Order: sequence, then structure tokens, then C-alpha cells
Amino acid sequence: MKNTMLGIILLAIMATPLLSHHSFAMYDQSVTKTMTGKLSRYIPGSNHVQMLFQVLDNDGKPMMQNGKPLEWGVEMGSAAAMARQGVTPKTFPEGTIFTVTVYPLRDGRNFGALAGLLIKCGTTMPKGGCTKETGQSLVGRSFNAQ
Repeated sequence: MKNTMLGIILLAIMATPLLSHHSFAMYDQSVTKTMTGKLSRYIPGSNHVQMLFQVLDNDGKPMMQNGKPLEWGVEMGSAAAMARQGVTPKTFPEGTIFTVTVYPLRDGRNFGALAGLLIKCGTTMPKGGCTKETGQSLVGRSFNAQ
């Protein structure tokens, strides 16, 4: 009886970290959205990195929504996984221009999960936009943020 109880307690303790990780069901993985932005905040969370940014047009001007610059955010893999891809607070300082593909939230808010494309283009918009040809591709289409 004691061994059974001990086993149940150990199982519960070991399963807790697995249960704390959220599902990606809130993202519409049947739709992707690619956009270019200027980083306003890099958040190296314990489970996932988040980057908040102003969406830019191909000339580097902020896209507007209701008279204000359009803001989006993207959730990525863990800080360790992203660092292996060259994505850190040091390599992505505020003002970095990048292109990202996301699976958008199902509820329509301006946030998404990395859908496998991240291109870094420095601090000024390259002529013709931030693309694979004008920037550094850090994450390819096969990367899975989950």
C-alpha cells in the first residue's frame, strides 16, 4: 500500500511540468500570416520567447490601424531552442527589423505562434523589403515552435 501511494505521489510530481506547458490549440494552424516588423520588445520567457513589434510596409514605414501603428507579437520556442537558432536578446536588440511567419490566434488578436520563418534584416529596411535575399534566415519552415 505504501509503495502504491509513493508511486502515485512521484507520478504526480513528475507529470506537473508536462501539464504546465500549454497547448497550441489557440493558434489557427491552417492559416499563416507573413509580415515584417521592427522589434519593440524581446521577452525571453521560461517556456517560450515572445517578440513584440510594429508591423512595417516594404519601405520601412509603420502600418497604421485606427490611427496608431499596428502592433503584433509572436511566440516562439524556448529561450534555449531559439538561442541555438541565433535568436537572443543580444542578437535581436530593440529596433531590429525582421520578417516572420506566424499562425495567428483564433480569436483575432494581433498575436501568433512562429510558423517556421524568421529573417533578420538589421536596423534599416533593405531596398525591396526584408526577405531571404536581403536578410539572414535564422529559422526555416521546418522549425516547430511547440
